[in-house]
Amino acid sequence: MNVILSPSSTLEAEFRSHIGRHVEKSFDWDAFPSNRGFPDLARAQMRYIGSGGSPKLGDTSTLKPEHFTISLIHKPVGKYAACHAHEIEESFLIIDGVLVVGWEKDGEVVEVQLGPKDMILNARDVGHGFRNDGVEPVLMSISVDVGKPLPPRYLYHPKNTAPELARSFGAEPGKTMRFDRNSDHPLQRMMAAKVARFTELPTRWEEAGFARKVYVGEGGIQSDTARKEMLGVPRGVGVRPYERPVEDAFLVLEGSLTVGWEENGRTVEAELGPRDLVMNPAGRRHWFRNTGMSDAVVWSVIGDSGAETVRFQAA
Repeated sequence: MNVILSPSSTLEAEFRSHIGRHVEKSFDWDAFPSNRGFPDLARAQMRYIGSGGSPKLGDTSTLKPEHFTISLIHKPVGKYAACHAHEIEESFLIIDGVLVVGWEKDGEVVEVQLGPKDMILNARDVGHGFRNDGVEPVLMSISVDVGKPLPPRYLYHPKNTAPELARSFGAEPGKTMRFDRNSDHPLQRMMAAKVARFTELPTRWEEAGFARKVYVGEGGIQSDTARKEMLGVPRGVGVRPYERPVEDAFLVLEGSLTVGWEENGRTVEAELGPRDLVMNPAGRRHWFRNTGMSDAVVWSVIGDSGAETVRFQAA
């Protein structure tokens, strides 16, 4: 019989230290010092794993990163992020609102609108920015696919670029293109390979009774860094303990999910609500099940790019 350990146990303490509770965190409106003095660049960050591109590496409320970071970004209506580039891939998963993401190359820009549960994987060293042209704030999850990313390299910033040019991500008048998957334009083709629409992704049902939509990985966007999936876990469904050679993380988007760890026949568990997160270290046996009132939708990030090797078994 499994035993739920007391709060004083080592396993319990380690488990609790790998959970990020949304209600115990706060949004940081000064996460990106380059935005200071430019109200049009206003945004707020909530850090879960690592700093996510912010220079605030000493934040003790965030979990220590390994192969990826995870944070939430709140973008008010009418605000934008200046065009910049990273040395590594970075994903935007939209949770609420509609976001315009622009990619720039040689003075031309392709802009795509992303809605809830859509994602874009921003390519290495490609200039990109984003803007909220909608009527409600945007909330999105950003994941940078390295534990400690270098600071962003700004290409068009209002501190040294005309405001109109900065807001268009570097595109001169007439040089902005709407996203078109069927276009032969090189920048369009590059972006088309990195945009994942929720409604266009196939739903894969596991024998264990839950569903997966693969955003990044085998069957989705190709990458050599981290795998990213959305899980649909119906009420009453769960899986037996499993482990990976790398870390994985669950961020609950809708409903609730009970997660647990197992060690030598003992278990600890906790229920995660919307926007709560758990990071499961490499080699740690862990499991999940939905004991809540409604079906759960969960964003999952896994620290390698290989095909899924776990054979999930129903609990």
